[in-house]
Amino acid sequence: MTGIALPRERRPRQRDRLTSWRLADRAGLAVCWALGLLFCAIAAAIVLYMLVQGLRYVRPELLVTHPSGGYGEAHSGGFLDPLLGTFLVAALAMAIALPLGVATAVWLSEFARPAWLARAAESTIEMLAGAPSIVLALFGTIIFQSGALGFASRTSGGVVFGRSFLAAGAMLSLVALPLVVANTREGLQLIPSHVREASYAVGKTKAATIRRILLPAARPQMATGAILGIGRVIGDTAIIVILLGATLTFNGAGGAPGFSALRGTGSTLTSYIYTNSPAGEGNQPTKAYAAAFVLLLMVLALNASVDLVARRGRKYQWSS
Repeated sequence: MTGIALPRERRPRQRDRLTSWRLADRAGLAVCWALGLLFCAIAAAIVLYMLVQGLRYVRPELLVTHPSGGYGEAHSGGFLDPLLGTFLVAALAMAIALPLGVATAVWLSEFARPAWLARAAESTIEMLAGAPSIVLALFGTIIFQSGALGFASRTSGGVVFGRSFLAAGAMLSLVALPLVVANTREGLQLIPSHVREASYAVGKTKAATIRRILLPAARPQMATGAILGIGRVIGDTAIIVILLGATLTFNGAGGAPGFSALRGTGSTLTSYIYTNSPAGEGNQPTKAYAAAFVLLLMVLALNASVDLVARRGRKYQWSS
């Protein structure tokens, strides 16, 4: 008579039990838990405090009125221009970082030739990921004050000021570039090699395989890198203050209407918050709290979208 083998209940082995750990290991685990809970508590305290303060001072008219130089907070307008400036620099930065980052990730993942250049590119990307934004801002000042790039900012009497939305967006793209490259490379490396081999077997070239199979399959990781890059861009202050001018309103630089705004100066929510904080020249803390509340909502929305994209990407698993 043939019996049916039932799966035996797995008993926890001795080394799986926490009580069997050495005292030093248990102490290390307790420290890790304590630090994790501490970081969560700090983040929650910051978010809750800014939400409470922002809800006290934010008003709908602040989102649709231009800032002005009034003597009191009731006469200084809202922050429509900094809000639009935030969207504008994010769009400019990602318009540069996304295609450049995806192309770099494809080259590093699928070609990586010559090898010395690939290693140099990887080191450069790692350096950009850890470089302080103030260093990038100073470097951008040197670059965009050159006469060759005078078309990208305001000029007067042969002097190039080097401050514009184009200059700020170009340097902010370097902040987002490492995130786009890292996430896109991760998505490409998750695709098994037999998928590429199957595409080559039916006569597809390597370029066609990358364009029609690999990049569509890595789209969730590309979207994650782009969203994280936008979060870094809209939260930067040093590059905005130095390369954008941090003026309250848009100041065009002449020429075609759209290009004049790109060559001109302005501000974003981060520079507006700094200017109106007690440490800034404006000293209007209620406006600073309201703008910080809006910026915090934008960051939280981006983080939520990253989690959503990651969850959707995990639905599609490659079979080995």
